[in-house]
Amino acid sequence: MFLFKSVICFAKFRMDLLNRKVMNMNKYFAEFIGTFWLVFGGCGSAVLAAAFPELGIGFVGVALAFGLTVLTGAYALGHISGGHFNPAVSVGLWVGGRFNAKDLAPYIIAQVLGGIFAAFILYLIVQGQAGFTGTGGFATNGFGDLSPGKYSLLSALLIEIVLTAIFLIVILGATDKRAPAGFAPIAIGLALTLIHLISIPVTNTSVNPARSTAVALFAETAALSQLWLFWVAPIIGAVIGALIYKCFEQKNSQ
Repeated sequence: MFLFKSVICFAKFRMDLLNRKVMNMNKYFAEFIGTFWLVFGGCGSAVLAAAFPELGIGFVGVALAFGLTVLTGAYALGHISGGHFNPAVSVGLWVGGRFNAKDLAPYIIAQVLGGIFAAFILYLIVQGQAGFTGTGGFATNGFGDLSPGKYSLLSALLIEIVLTAIFLIVILGATDKRAPAGFAPIAIGLALTLIHLISIPVTNTSVNPARSTAVALFAETAALSQLWLFWVAPIIGAVIGALIYKCFEQKNSQ
């Protein structure tokens, strides 16, 4: 009898362990798909539609496209993985006490791979245009000569830090248990749209290291040499934003 109970307990333990592994893989795959959608939709709109003759969507259209990818992705996948789709967001949520450290590295890996896969698909698509002459800038981020408005390194650093910090404050506030339920993806998507409206002329807007890395790999510019900034600045900004929001939480708990 004791042996039988031991076997049953062991079988339940194995099943629980297997279920946890499946749930973890689901979370990582959701982050892969969500980041794929963000890069494919946002960068795809910049590469394919922004400057289309006479009917191009321009800066406003690209900004809206990035916001819509996050809004729709968060509604579709947020209940599975939390809908980060951004290494800086994952780091910020961890600093803010909303995310487990053990998932940080797998999330970032899934996000970067999802973004790269989206950029690769875009790369295959653009080659199908008649008269294709190369990928050019390929919606990459940059400063100096690689900035759309030729802004300096300092300008790029400051705007990426500030906007990512605000983005994290919006995310943490919109997903706070005290906030109205069900509206977080709308607030977050609109915040990302506004962020792009502000900063496309300065850096082509990153606030997302996975997005920057993905397209830099396929560009014909020196974007890879400037990629460090679009990892450092968003992560610094995310940490600052998370720490600011933690101050609000502490004051409200007193």
